[in-house]
Amino acid sequence: MNPALRASGRFGPRTFLITAVVPLTGWVVHATALHRRLAASRRDPLTGLLRRDAYTCRARRLLARHGDDTTVIMVDADRFKAINDQFGHAAGDTVLAAFGTRLTAWAGPSAAIGRLGGDEFALALELPAACRVQRLEQLVRILHTPVTLDDGRTVAVAASVGAATPAAVGSRDLSALQRAADAALYDGNPTGRPVLATAAHTTVPSFNGRRLGRPGTAAWGRAA
Repeated sequence: MNPALRASGRFGPRTFLITAVVPLTGWVVHATALHRRLAASRRDPLTGLLRRDAYTCRARRLLARHGDDTTVIMVDADRFKAINDQFGHAAGDTVLAAFGTRLTAWAGPSAAIGRLGGDEFALALELPAACRVQRLEQLVRILHTPVTLDDGRTVAVAASVGAATPAAVGSRDLSALQRAADAALYDGNPTGRPVLATAAHTTVPSFNGRRLGRPGTAAWGRAA
């Protein structure tokens, strides 16, 4: 018998299966690694929260799904520059990471939670009217809990919180809801209490989604 034919006879279905599985396994490993890299690129490395674009996509999906039961929340860490100046930037990073953990624990896995930049955060979640006020007050209490640094020192922290709903604002547009929530946040800043936006908050001038000013004051607020 021809040696080539004898050799070919040794290769059966099992051989072809192995030949097919090897490249398939390599593709799966590559796809898994790619998925992990893409997922990591969607998240802020310090807090683990979604970056702006990923947050925006998820928040819009939640608005489409839950409609008027959706609440959009803006959060700013108070006196954050003073924390950096007094304790150092590593301490500031610890505070931001703690805020990310607390926002995630409070809002739950189905919410959209993003770090928009610096010490500014945004959330979108299903939050029915019956429990909205109580839940927002709970959020403020959580964000006012002191943060313990790696060296054992304790940092007093606080945050301003503003919220907006489609029913109050008259729109399900995410940008409009964030502008209104941001305006409400600044109204509540002196009191330390969360503020729910009204239709009046939609008329406050802003730049890149941040409030510019209020009557009788110079322009203020920050670009995101």
